Parts: sequence; structure tokens; C-alpha cells
Amino acid sequence: MNDPLFAGVNRVKDPAAPTDLEKKHLPDISAPAEVKAREPFAVTITIGKNLPHPDEGGHWIQWLELYAGEGYLARADLTATVSATPVTFTLKLNQDADLVVRARCNLHGVWENRVPIKVQ
Repeated sequence: MNDPLFAGVNRVKDPAAPTDLEKKHLPDISAPAEVKAREPFAVTITIGKNLPHPDEGGHWIQWLELYAGEGYLARADLTATVSATPVTFTLKLNQDADLVVRARCNLHGVWENRVPIKVQ
């Protein structure tokens, strides 16, 4: 993605050995590896799946956005101590794509993860 707004996005540097900071902030994307063209499927996003992210007045996930490649699909805005992940979206795709999730922590910036989806 070439969007200058996200030039400083955080990603896990070593997937084999993520740090605790990375574990708390990495969007975990649960989606089928293959889907049928134009048929609905669920995508569930959890932040800090293996090490929970704080959800308190001074430290929380503000929003998450979902993309297919560079194409914007959906957004969820979250409020400290009231709303949290997991968040589930229902999608329909026409072609193979990388699903990309960006999530913003109010203290630690934007974090990104991606998974490939094959469309039959």
C-alpha cells in the first residue's frame, strides 16, 4: 500500500518471535483461505488475540479498518472500556486479494496485518 497516511504503520518485524508489544497490537484476522466469488463470508478481527490489549480510559484500540489490497472495505470505531474486539464483517469478493487490517492504538499508533484470500 502506498498511502502516505500509513507510511509509519507498525508491523511484526519477526513473525517467528513477536515482542509483547507486537502481540498486544497485531490484528489477528480469522477468515477462510478460499471463498466463492460474490458469496458472503465472515472475517473476524481480534486485537491482541494471544496477549490481550488494554481497554482502559488512557489506552485502547480506537478503530480498525479492513481493505482488500488497497481497496477500502469497512471500518469499526471503538470506544475505551465500552466497545472492543473481536469485530466481525461480512464480505463478498470477486477476485483473489490480500485482506489487510489496520488498527490504531491511541498510544502506539497504527498496526497492520494481512492474509491472502483465494476466490474461486
